[in-house]
Amino acid sequence: MTTRQKSSVHTLLGGVAVLAVAFNCLSAQPSVSDAVFLLGQPDGSALEFGLCEEQWPAYARTYPEPIVFRVGRSKLQDWPYIHPSHHDRWAGSRTHTFTVIFTNATPPTVDLNLIIGLADAHTPSLVVIGVNGQEVGRRRAPRGLSVGSDPYREGQIATMVFPVPARALKAGENHLTITLSDGSWIIYDYVYLGPRKEPLPLKGWEPPSKENFLAGPMKGVEEIVFATRKVGDDGHWYANIGYYADCELEFKHGNPFTHNGKRVTYRLGGKLGVLNVRRGEVRWLIDDPRGGVRDPVVHYDGRTILFSYRKGDGEHYHLYTIQSDGTGLRQLTDGDYDDFEPCWLPDGGIVFVSTRAKRWVNCWLTQVATLHRCDADGRNIRMISANNEHDNTPWVLPDGRILYQRWEYVDRSQVDYHHLWTANPDGTAQMVYFGNQRPGIVMIDAKPIPQTSKVVAIFSPGHGQREHAGAVAVVDPAGGPDDAKMARTISRGRQDYRDPWAFSEEAFMVAAGAEIQLMNSRGAATTLYRLPEPDVREGYWLHEPRPLIPREREKVIVPLTHPGQTTGRVVLANIYEGRNMQGVKPGEIKKLLVLETLPKPVNFTGGMDPLTYGGSFTLERILGTVPVEPDGSAYLELPALRGLFFVALDENDMAVKRMQSFLTVQPGELVSCVGCHEQRTKSYLPAGPLQAVRRPPSRIEPIADAPEIFDFPRDIQPILNRLCVDCHDYTATPRGGPRAGGVILTGDHGPMFSHAYFTLTVKQLFRDGRNEARSNYRPRELGSSASRILKMLDGTHYGVQATQREKQWLRLWIESGAVYPGTYAALGAGSIGGYQENEQIHVDTDWPTTRAGAEVIGRRCASCHTGHRTLPSSMSDELGISFWRFDLRDPRLQYSRHIMFNLTRPEKSLLALAPLAREAGGFGLCTNSTGAAVFTETSDPDWQKLVAMAQGGKDYLAKIKRFDMPGYVPRHGWVREMKRYGILPMDLDVVANPVNYYEVEQKYWQSLWPRP
Repeated sequence: MTTRQKSSVHTLLGGVAVLAVAFNCLSAQPSVSDAVFLLGQPDGSALEFGLCEEQWPAYARTYPEPIVFRVGRSKLQDWPYIHPSHHDRWAGSRTHTFTVIFTNATPPTVDLNLIIGLADAHTPSLVVIGVNGQEVGRRRAPRGLSVGSDPYREGQIATMVFPVPARALKAGENHLTITLSDGSWIIYDYVYLGPRKEPLPLKGWEPPSKENFLAGPMKGVEEIVFATRKVGDDGHWYANIGYYADCELEFKHGNPFTHNGKRVTYRLGGKLGVLNVRRGEVRWLIDDPRGGVRDPVVHYDGRTILFSYRKGDGEHYHLYTIQSDGTGLRQLTDGDYDDFEPCWLPDGGIVFVSTRAKRWVNCWLTQVATLHRCDADGRNIRMISANNEHDNTPWVLPDGRILYQRWEYVDRSQVDYHHLWTANPDGTAQMVYFGNQRPGIVMIDAKPIPQTSKVVAIFSPGHGQREHAGAVAVVDPAGGPDDAKMARTISRGRQDYRDPWAFSEEAFMVAAGAEIQLMNSRGAATTLYRLPEPDVREGYWLHEPRPLIPREREKVIVPLTHPGQTTGRVVLANIYEGRNMQGVKPGEIKKLLVLETLPKPVNFTGGMDPLTYGGSFTLERILGTVPVEPDGSAYLELPALRGLFFVALDENDMAVKRMQSFLTVQPGELVSCVGCHEQRTKSYLPAGPLQAVRRPPSRIEPIADAPEIFDFPRDIQPILNRLCVDCHDYTATPRGGPRAGGVILTGDHGPMFSHAYFTLTVKQLFRDGRNEARSNYRPRELGSSASRILKMLDGTHYGVQATQREKQWLRLWIESGAVYPGTYAALGAGSIGGYQENEQIHVDTDWPTTRAGAEVIGRRCASCHTGHRTLPSSMSDELGISFWRFDLRDPRLQYSRHIMFNLTRPEKSLLALAPLAREAGGFGLCTNSTGAAVFTETSDPDWQKLVAMAQGGKDYLAKIKRFDMPGYVPRHGWVREMKRYGILPMDLDVVANPVNYYEVEQKYWQSLWPRP
């Protein structure tokens, strides 16, 4: 997409001199002959202005001087599409004034209006208008959609009208200023000065005619099939099937909706209808007041409808077919799982998503559905995706590939990467289609646009909205997956559109609330049908409208899998070819560490706790290494249908580059790639035959004498005990301490983590992929090469000398995500102030010991501990620090609950030792105005209350237990799901007969592997 040339106009008004510069694009728009000047074209777009190609990061470099536009002389490129303000650090966090200079032959005789057309805006700025040095108006800009300050995304259109009195203008040169302050940016559509008082008509924004649609792009469409159903109150786009992890309501929930005794995501009531588009009449094929209906898709024959149906009081959606006349209802799938979002395949099969994947969302309490396929009759169901997160809305492209939404995050933000991918119908050749490098937006419900290579999709803002609601967008893949300019949002203002269908590049059908709407390419829409008002009042939405028309089958792709095999192969051409590989020398990378991101059998909250503190959401299994040849090539055999990723290692086994996505090979598949995050729009020709393919594929070599899955208390704490604790404990030893350097590396329990684990994290002694919207880091910026603790083991740090085995274990623990527990059985349990559904549980705020301790903190500590030095008033007090995304530089972390309370040795709590005099065994860090310690004796009743506060935590933890404590029993939800998956016997009482949860999870993961 290139920047469109538009116009700058200066015309005659009441004796004003005429100077006009116009381009062809103006000829079709309403007359602007009355304008003193017009910058831009009123069309809801900013693409005629400057900076659109470089966008906002280049603002300060491109426009180092204040913006001055001389009408008749300047070009539109001299006027940036975006006008920054105080909140915009990229533009200096200051007031910005744009000036328009224009000339009048004589003073105007009538009052004028300045009309600013906005294509979008962010936090509303104060807009002040000046004319020839005098202020003529001020007001706040309207709030827009905040489309990431990107001119290629279409945001919330708005206008601002400012009266300009004739007396403010003069003959000769005039200066009009637009100043923004105390807010954030606006994006311009046009700037008009003239006599008009109303916003200029927007080109192409007239509502489309239903009659024109039916006579043109919808010619031949007589009927549309659609579903209606009530929706739940969970805001996640995927949370509309199945039950919650805490479905038995072990903990209180504010307003639970239950079905058959379980708290569920869905609501009761669903219909399948067929609309006659000309008569506006509907015949109902399914009307089930306690069921659910979703995802109808029409067969190539134009009559057979495939859909997903939760029948009557059933709990699960399964696949069904029915004829368009209501006959022949037939169930295809069954079982204790949900099958939905189906699509017919040109080879006669069906692709759909299913919770048969037996895993749960890594950051929520609902089940994951991944790509599956089956025969037309529902037999031979096979999983074709190893994603740990949702795949959604598969649809077939004209070339036979499946286009779908894939949500993934490997050591990066969980709320930013849910974009478009493709795969062959047998699951081979999984590849990004659009996105995955730029964070933000759920790209979903994508379908091809006839007679083009483009697709229409829903761009659901941020982390997505309920039922996939968002903006209607068109994506052109011609620029590759990373070119954001190739995605164009066509709908305007509303963010509640769903389930788009393209009749042509100019004509679309969408669902919106209770309506089917017809939309043109500019986003103007008209209603085709609305549900009856009684249904609307009952809470029904209209979903998935699709035309009942026959269509040609897409291309059939020959299967490339061999179901009898359990492995696939990967050819890597040159690991040094790719993005962000600067400084890596040829031959520097010697091997690949192969890791597996492991699915969760259940999950209880939206954060990663207690697995990590702001890092990985998953356990990462170490499979081993494979060699990289001197020319950068590798040829390896990998286990099939597992989520795998690589870390490139140097000759010392230190990390050079880390992959933050995952790959999957199907049984018998051969996959090839160029290098690390290679550019998809560039070709690569090796200088000669790849060295790696001259031999059979390398099998993964396991790493001897090292755990596959690390567990911090079991595997890492013993190393710290030998090497570090003598100095980094709460007591002094002949080697050093106490608390040398302000660092504690003991295994004492805090409210959620051990003190050592928390300290290693917040002191940044290791470098992991944090929960940030960032990936493709520079070489050696993540993992072992960037981890300070590994540089302290060779004797240079106060004589600390680790063995090779200790160094290896620490290094591998870091490469595998640096987790705290090595089991998902730890989730949702064993913490004071832990989290369920983003709300704290096992909270101590009202305990008598906590209340007493909090009173002491308020009375004897709070006068000094203010601002970022505020102390936690309970073991659940987060001090306002986010539990799932925080900055490791936050000074409040120094006073975090996770380090202030010692639940193993309460008397060693930092909260108690810091204000206690050294002579009494404390640290003497907190003193009063005379320099004396706050507490001089341990007999002080207030000091004892602080210790009792931590003792209460110790006693409570002894009851609920943590994964590393004898007698720990996993949450009921974990046990329930292991029974459901067939891993544990249904009648097993895990309290009377404890299980080794580490071994149980190994069996669970192995049950997901393909069998020969």
